[in-house]
Order: sequence, then structure tokens, then C-alpha cells
Amino acid sequence: MGRLAQTDGLTETQREILSTVRSFVDKEIIPVATELEHRDEYPTEIVEGLKELGLFGLMIPEEHGGLGESLLTYALCVEEIARGWMSVSGIINTHFIVAYMLQRHGTREQRDHYLPRMAAGEIRGAFSMSEPALGSDVSAITSKGVREGEEYVLTGQKMWLTNGGSSSLVAVLCRTDEGHPEGTAPHKSMTTFLVEKQPGFGQVAPGLTIPGKIEKMGYKGVDTTELIMDGLRIPQDRVLGGTTGRGFYQMMDGVEVGRVNVAARGCGVAQRAFELGIEYAQQRHTFGQAISGHQAIQFKLADMATKVEAAHALMVGAARTKDSGRRNDLEAGMAKYLASEYCKEVVEDAFRIHGGYGFSKEYEIERLYREAPMLLIGEGTAEIQKMIIGRRLLEEYHFGG
Repeated sequence: MGRLAQTDGLTETQREILSTVRSFVDKEIIPVATELEHRDEYPTEIVEGLKELGLFGLMIPEEHGGLGESLLTYALCVEEIARGWMSVSGIINTHFIVAYMLQRHGTREQRDHYLPRMAAGEIRGAFSMSEPALGSDVSAITSKGVREGEEYVLTGQKMWLTNGGSSSLVAVLCRTDEGHPEGTAPHKSMTTFLVEKQPGFGQVAPGLTIPGKIEKMGYKGVDTTELIMDGLRIPQDRVLGGTTGRGFYQMMDGVEVGRVNVAARGCGVAQRAFELGIEYAQQRHTFGQAISGHQAIQFKLADMATKVEAAHALMVGAARTKDSGRRNDLEAGMAKYLASEYCKEVVEDAFRIHGGYGFSKEYEIERLYREAPMLLIGEGTAEIQKMIIGRRLLEEYHFGG
């Protein structure tokens, strides 16, 4: 481990967990990641290894079979995993967000029913807000849940579900108008439903279809899908928290910690790009010396390292703010925005250092170059982050008159 992206103040347990994860990444993920990514193959053996390490239950309380660790510990583990292959961190993240939402907002029965099996990796989670015509405007969702006796009937089309095929539990956001008078703000008439299904594609439950994987330029291996509900019946006790109308707030709470995760992913990918760039710069020779001896390359390495360090520091700060119990949407937005932008820039500089070889599929940097753009849009675009940051700054620095 190099000098960059170190974290002060960790406990012995945290250091042991991170050491174990880094060793797993170096031995089990990095050697096979590019081959699996080029085949767009789900990393079954890697996922089984993560289950054995207990990472699916990292933040789930010990009373429910998890490790009860902090968001900081989780984010640092994600950073390590993304350093190996970003797609694997996506498999963990959606699961983690659903577990977090259950832990924070679920009824006791829901927590007792789902969390122990989620901690063991037996149930794998996905969550669903977006729709084909939605973009960043979550309040404009059209999927509906209509009460019929002791059930809700769900209808609508969802988009961009990470783990949509491999998951067995999906937290789905729908509009529910019951008990909300006409004129109620859209975000106050949304409900999160806990939808159980069989893993796979096609009709995975009565009234529920996962059509297949969406083909992507990067972020391969992990399945990204649509979700189509046509008369899907959900019992009343599968409303998250037991009360309708709270779905928007529950989802935003989940996305807030998800943004720390995306920041951590950006940090991990940037670290790997820096490692590849500085290694190649010392191996490649031009004009009678290693290209690392050229000032132009040293300037690039200096820029890359500074960005890696800055993004890591902001991500750690956002995680620690959330762990302290304070609101962290400002810090999470800043971390996600900076880490994703810097990740793209560090990857591009490493790509430039590789010269023509960076364009070859034989070199790992080619994969990173296709993966980095996803971070610019995942869990909210850069523009959404800046809007959140700007609004929060105006709240914090409000001057009357």
C-alpha cells in the first residue's frame, strides 16, 4: 500500500477488515476483472467470496447477524473493491442501500424478516426510483400503487435497476394517493414497497417482469435492467415502515448514503488508474529514458496524486459526518461531485500516459476509461449535486435583508 489515500484514526478492527478486503481484491478480483468485464460475465465466484467475508452484512446490526460497522468502514471497503473492479462495488451498494433503508425505516417485523438473511447474502437487494422518462426529477414518477383490500396493486415501468436480475428483494418507489387530498405535494404521496421476486429474467413473479440486461459501454458484469409491473399484488405489510406517503424521504435517505458510496467508488477507480499510470511510466522508455523522467509526465503524476488524495479526504469526511448522526447531504454531495469528476480526470491522465497502448483491450486502463463516466451520472448527475450543494450553502450562509 502506497502513501496516498490513507485514513487516520481507524480502530484495529477497521484496519483488519480493510487489510482483508485489500488482500481479497489483489488476489481474487484484479487478476480476473478485465477478462470477466470483456465477457460481461457476472462475477459469481467473487460475490461468493464477499459473502464469506461478511461484506453483505457489514453495516447490518449484530442483532440481525451483521458486523454492525460504520458507514466509514463500509465506504473504505467499497473504495478497495472499486479499485479492483467497480462493477463489484455496484453489486454490494444496491444491497447495502436497501438494508440501510430497512434498518432506518422498516417496521420491527420487516427488520427481523429481512435483515438476517440479507446479512448472510441469502437475500440480495436492489432499489428502484428511476423511470424511462424521469431523469433526475423523482417527483414526476408515474408508477402507481392502488389499495385493494389488504393489498396494493402496482403498475408501471421502472428503469436502471442495478442488480435487477440477480436480486431477490427490490425496494420500489410508487405514487400512492390514498389519504392524501388533492393538491398534496408530489413528494408527499410516494410510498416504498418491498417487492420479493425470484432472481433471473422474464416473469419473476406474477405481474412482475425483468425483461433482460441493458447493454452498456462500461459497468459490465453487474446486471442493469428495467422492471415492469402489471397488476403486481403486494401485501399491506410490505409497505416500508408500515405507512404510505413516506417513500420519498426514505429513498432520499438511502441515496444520501449511496452518494458516499459513489464517492468511494470514484476514489477507488482513481487510485487504480494512478497505480497503473505511475507503474507504466517507469516501465516505458522513450528518448533514452523511462518516461517518468520527463517533466511532462511528472506533472501529470503530481496532478493525479493530488486529486486522489483530495477526493479521498472529502469522502472520508462525508462518511464521518453521517456516522456522527449529523445531516450530511452537503458533504455527500461535495464528495460525490468531486470524486466522480476527479476520477474521470485521473483515469484520462493515466490513459494518456499509456499512449497508444491505453486504447488496447490488453491493458487494464482501457476498462477504467469506459467505467469512469458512469460515476458522473450515478446517484444523481454532477448538476444535481451542484444544485444540492448550492441550496445547502444558502441555508448555512443565509443573510437577511
